[in-house]
Amino acid sequence: MGDQGFLGDVVVLGMGQTAEAVARYLLGLGADRVSSVTVVGGAKSAPGDRAARLSELGATVVLGTDDVSGAFDLAVASPGISEFSDLFGNARAASRRVIGEPELAWEESPERWIGITGTNGKTTTTSLTAHLLNACGMPAAAVGNIGPNVIGEVARRRPDEWIVAELSSFQLATTERLEPRVACLLNITPDHAEWHRTHANYIAAKERIFANLGVGDLPVLVVDDPECARIADELDERGLAPCRVSVTRVPDSPNRAYLQDGRLIVELDGERDELPRTDELGLEGPHNYANALVAAAAALFVGADPAVVSRALVGFAPLEHRIEPVATVAGVRYVNDSKATNTDAVEKAVGSFPAGRVVVLVGGHDKGGDLTSFCDVLAAQVKCVVAYGEAQGRLGAALELAGCRVLYAPHMADAVEAARAVAEPGDVVLLSPACSSYDEFSGFEERGHRFKDLVRELADDERRSLERDLAEER
Repeated sequence: MGDQGFLGDVVVLGMGQTAEAVARYLLGLGADRVSSVTVVGGAKSAPGDRAARLSELGATVVLGTDDVSGAFDLAVASPGISEFSDLFGNARAASRRVIGEPELAWEESPERWIGITGTNGKTTTTSLTAHLLNACGMPAAAVGNIGPNVIGEVARRRPDEWIVAELSSFQLATTERLEPRVACLLNITPDHAEWHRTHANYIAAKERIFANLGVGDLPVLVVDDPECARIADELDERGLAPCRVSVTRVPDSPNRAYLQDGRLIVELDGERDELPRTDELGLEGPHNYANALVAAAAALFVGADPAVVSRALVGFAPLEHRIEPVATVAGVRYVNDSKATNTDAVEKAVGSFPAGRVVVLVGGHDKGGDLTSFCDVLAAQVKCVVAYGEAQGRLGAALELAGCRVLYAPHMADAVEAARAVAEPGDVVLLSPACSSYDEFSGFEERGHRFKDLVRELADDERRSLERDLAEER
């Protein structure tokens, strides 16, 4: 466990699940460690069940304001609260320290941590790493941005358990002392400009995962990404020995993970482990092969058995909404990649399938941003684009200028029907929207579930048609 020092008067910022989990944890520590807990929900917060529960537990709950009154020893910010917001600034002025929930969790229980970040691929890599460790008899919990709060896991953690934490840029921006045993960076592409204000701030937040690493820790970086390659060189200069991961070449590095003749290879501290071939994996696409290499390197470094890692890699299935196979209807594969809410994720997704055979559905609520690379990649890779929803005009116009064939549809259901009409046996219909979902859905999960329901309706129609044909033949 951590140093278990006195935390004093603590203010928790936010009124979501993270804020409740943090407040509950702090209230459970007792007066010998925490003298008071105040929860400030922010200007948009209002009375509700969560606020009532926290008040009943003993927290002072302040709603409907960004003001932070009083003096505090510690402020713990929820990840949705930007460091440039009024609420964060007021808390900084009123507190000796401002940190985020993962930092608090690490300070409370710093042993056996693996941290994973990147613009895309975090959830798959986090889930896969925990899967590999558990398969090897090394208890591991996948927590953080993936869903379960880290602080909740700390409260019930087994002494031998590994914490595998998916860490967003929001969460990393408020870290101070965090030092995972293994720190992984998958990629950095423009995202979350509304939160970080500048791309430089976003990069700086991602880099914080390496800030406190020592010579006994392992940084793991996918150096096919130029920013990751630059950061790996800087880690060399600090005297660390980063594991460079690539799916395009064999990195010139003592610690490295790469593909050789279609096989995953990991070399750490002079040991070379040959893992499964890419065609044995349930995951598809070069970006997922990189994710698998990162997860394998992390697991092997902390003591996982190579033979068991190999078997577990083969047995790992794609996660929901992340290049998730749904069904094959009339010879056409339908794939749900609803989690692809930025253009870089879509570029990676379409590259997972044969060029010229992909009908990709893009659209939703436009996050803005440059479309140059996105349009170039789709023009080279896809058979057709179906643009739908609020963003269809801007995306469709840019893609047409790049030479793509573009069909237009008002809503997702119309987009699926348009894709069905144009797709031929052997093609892939891929939902990979490049946008958030808030024009039509509550989130990418609801969007993905709706897509799968629509595909299942197509499959049911096909089945009923076949049954009618057989009945007529009889």
